[in-house]
Amino acid sequence: MKITVVGAGAIGGHLGALLSRNGVDVSLVARGAHLTAMRENGLKLITGDRQFVTHPNVTDDPATLGPQDYVVISLKSHQAPGMVDAIRPLLGPDTTVANAMNGIPWWYFYKLPGQWENYQVKSVDPDGALWAGVGPERAIGCITYVASEVIEPGVVKSGGSFRYLIGEPDGSESERCLKFQEVVNACGIEALVRPEIRKDIWIKLMGNMAYNPTSALTLAHSGALVEDPASEALLRRLMSEVIAIGKALGSDPDASIDARIEGTRKGAAFHKTSMLQDLERGRPMEINPIVGAAAELAELVGVKTPTIDTVLALVRLRAQMSGLLPGAPKISLPS
Repeated sequence: MKITVVGAGAIGGHLGALLSRNGVDVSLVARGAHLTAMRENGLKLITGDRQFVTHPNVTDDPATLGPQDYVVISLKSHQAPGMVDAIRPLLGPDTTVANAMNGIPWWYFYKLPGQWENYQVKSVDPDGALWAGVGPERAIGCITYVASEVIEPGVVKSGGSFRYLIGEPDGSESERCLKFQEVVNACGIEALVRPEIRKDIWIKLMGNMAYNPTSALTLAHSGALVEDPASEALLRRLMSEVIAIGKALGSDPDASIDARIEGTRKGAAFHKTSMLQDLERGRPMEINPIVGAAAELAELVGVKTPTIDTVLALVRLRAQMSGLLPGAPKISLPS
């Protein structure tokens, strides 16, 4: 089995290191200092008090790899449309593409029965590049629960338990999902094939929608957000609106807000969200695929989301003030 991970950062690097250690023919697509460090010293993965170095094939040119059995896209969601031309050489007639990215996936409405079937989410895939260039028929859902961070070039640090939820858009238990589950399980990550992956997407989005933009606005880690009563109330309103959108689209997350909040208190109190990490490092944040997509789909189904709309306006301005909003000039305060 040949697997390429496109985007070998926190999540992709974690997966790539574990696959490589387990003897899988895996290639990692990366760039910059991270790529250079992996070429020279290998990829180090630190989990708790354990660490190891592995030496997967790494490249910045996917065209050198040829068609793959599986392509795992683990980029920031807003980066993926711009990588379609680079990804195409990896796609053979039977290649499966696992979309391990935050937010609403670009394939979400593929094979979704009803009036919105094949609707293309503009906040995620603005020009339809992924839909046309990768093809929704190749896509499987891949939701990752991995607390991970690139702490320096060539070094990924992860903590807690590791879990993947995998699923077909049509809900079938396909051979391609089962094979992917097998190889992921074998490398040390708990992988489950799910019959209703869209429900799982909304459950993951509850956390992403609540914690990511609010952490970018406040510079607070997850624990601080749940310990402050006013911010906890805000998190609850955001989660409630996400649930309402999912229900309107026929995918009730059926998830407890209380459980999500308490889970943060117990297991992720000092975790910095990916959006806060990006802000601190001067990188564009996943605003549109997470917050923008939720607002877009709320409008599509006629659900009122005043809290999401407010947070979206504020976090976009936060990004623009920091010069991190693509296509918008940085706003400078008068001296």
